[in-house]
Amino acid sequence: MVEPGERGATRIADRVVAKIASQAAREALRGGGAADAGADTDTDTDTGAGAGEVALGDVVGAGPYAVAAVRGGVARVRVAVELGYPSDIGAHCGAVRRQVIERVGELTGMEVPEVAVTVERLHVPQWERPERRARRGRDRVR
Repeated sequence: MVEPGERGATRIADRVVAKIASQAAREALRGGGAADAGADTDTDTDTGAGAGEVALGDVVGAGPYAVAAVRGGVARVRVAVELGYPSDIGAHCGAVRRQVIERVGELTGMEVPEVAVTVERLHVPQWERPERRARRGRDRVR
């Protein structure tokens, strides 16, 4: 039997923690995590988008992006998200923060004392029909 002081250590890379955090943020935004945090509960059950919101699945490149710094058993995480407008930004950010702390801790055993959530972009729903946008776009290019 190997003594505890002679055993090796498992090191989890920063990028692995960042991927876990990105997935956790995606789960929080799609899974209605913001609704649990006190946001508007009138959401579309398929997309998690509230009335007037753009579902994140409908937006190209809208996936959350995370960066992590791991020191010892502690991970500090920054997450950038894109949200639909209008939405309860505070509730969404709080849901992301809670989900990231929970999932990173659960999957890595690390303490996550800090999760900084940045809203990179707000997506406004399109009020026009797609045919009108296409026609107008052709008219502009000459």
